[in-house]
Amino acid sequence: MAVPPESDTAGAIRYFARQPILNPHGKIFGYELLFRSGREADFRGDPNAATRSILDQSVTHGVDALANGRMAFVNCTREAILEEQVRVLPQGKTVLELLETLEPDEELLAGCSRLHRAGYRFALDDFTWSDSWASFLHLVDYIKVDIEQTDMTERMALMQNLRLHHCAARLIAERVETEEQFQQLRREGFELFQGYFFARPAIVENRTIPTNRLLHLDLLRALLEEPLDQNKLSELVKRDPALMLRLFRLVNSPLYGVRNEIHSIRIALQLVGDAVFRRMATLAVASEMVGGRPSELLLLAFHRARFCELVAEHRGLDATEQYVLGILSLVPALLNVSVESLVSHLPLSRPIQHALLGAENPERGTLNWLESYEHGKWVRSDELAGSFGLTPEILAKLYIESSQWARENMPCEESES
Repeated sequence: MAVPPESDTAGAIRYFARQPILNPHGKIFGYELLFRSGREADFRGDPNAATRSILDQSVTHGVDALANGRMAFVNCTREAILEEQVRVLPQGKTVLELLETLEPDEELLAGCSRLHRAGYRFALDDFTWSDSWASFLHLVDYIKVDIEQTDMTERMALMQNLRLHHCAARLIAERVETEEQFQQLRREGFELFQGYFFARPAIVENRTIPTNRLLHLDLLRALLEEPLDQNKLSELVKRDPALMLRLFRLVNSPLYGVRNEIHSIRIALQLVGDAVFRRMATLAVASEMVGGRPSELLLLAFHRARFCELVAEHRGLDATEQYVLGILSLVPALLNVSVESLVSHLPLSRPIQHALLGAENPERGTLNWLESYEHGKWVRSDELAGSFGLTPEILAKLYIESSQWARENMPCEESES
């Protein structure tokens, strides 16, 4: 992800998305990397082509960059295992996922054993109990369970079978989409969780916006004005020491080349200009809102903001509004309040209000594409790209560029080992 994606031999952009895997405390453990080599090449249509795309992209960009330094989970075909194509991936940072469609025979077991001895870790993907996989359990570090395809009784039976076979693999719950599901799966004994449950607010009925966050909403409100009101902003910045420090660090950096150090908020605001300050302050406010929520949520907010801003230039939309929309789409999750409550506190244009509330208007379109793409719903994302008059290749390129920008603008947290 350090550079834009390249074309393969057929000239098609290699599509890349990733899904986060978190521990019970909201810390990032790793990512499942999702690829396809062309518009129809995914694991359902052409698994070998998709695997080759994973390997090619990993060599081109590096697994550390693709997975942001975390553990990388990659789907593997029989061919990739038996021919040891996966050896281009780093042993210590890669988990090889064995798809549920594979035939667990002696040949596959021997191939996995060789790679295991070489230091690779394994996961069973979409696993439901089958005696035919029992001989693989001593090689497996992770077992992924699709919670949409299993109920609690089936999951408890699976855990019982694993205990009987002395399997110590860590359980990963896939497709976790709500806080309620997350809490239930924790109680069941799952240790890791894949999905976007953290991006939805765990709303307490009639919850109001916390008092200590009202300053941040006041700042967001002021940042939405055009032009910026320097007097109002000066007073608000004075009340936020972290933001004031960021402003002074920026204006006194070599980038601005000032001769004498600046200590006046008003002068600093004039020097950096509206556009730069609006972006810096929006990032700062979002960072302050995170609190105890997963840092992946903030990274996702930055990613969405930058992506919406870049795409706005291609779609004839207001780039500033789209940038703010990307941030605001996750503020309800940051504050655990309803979207309606957030909208009522901010002077947003009517189209942006409707977009945040879920209306299918042009302003909402880019966010819809992002959500489809994040989940690997390639057909839906391509349909949306067509409705924008843009090629999927352009949007895939901007997705990677904005992901890199988000990483560079947010310090990395320590991942779980």
